[in-house]
Amino acid sequence: MSFNLTKGCKLTRVINATAAGTSDVNGSTIDMKGYDSVVFIVGFGEITATAVTSIKAQQGAASNMSDAADLLGTAISVADDDDDQIVALEVVKPQERYVRVVVDRGTANAVIDFGIALQHAAQTEPVTHDPTTVIGSECHHAPSEGTA
Repeated sequence: MSFNLTKGCKLTRVINATAAGTSDVNGSTIDMKGYDSVVFIVGFGEITATAVTSIKAQQGAASNMSDAADLLGTAISVADDDDDQIVALEVVKPQERYVRVVVDRGTANAVIDFGIALQHAAQTEPVTHDPTTVIGSECHHAPSEGTA
């Protein structure tokens, strides 16, 4: 097991910045093969007063999530005064191979800044990050001072 986040956790961007709105947003599908756990981190921008916003996790056996089902107890409410904050939701040992995060938005506008998945407890390391959403990563052990 690696103690280096960049070598032991697979990073994937699952939600791009999403303008103010009330429609739900499904994160990209995460394949859990080879991993025991995933942490979804969702960042929010401005949330309009009276907005009803939350995140939740879903799982399914189909890679396209056509059979997606909510995971019991995973809903986390986001208050309408939680502007510019983040929410983290971890799913450990999901019972199906594929998972995703869903942002429920309703009543009034909520802005989504980003959504990231950090898969960890990998069966093999180092992991390879999603090359379509992560342009690079580095790990430095006890670096000396000097030019970056």
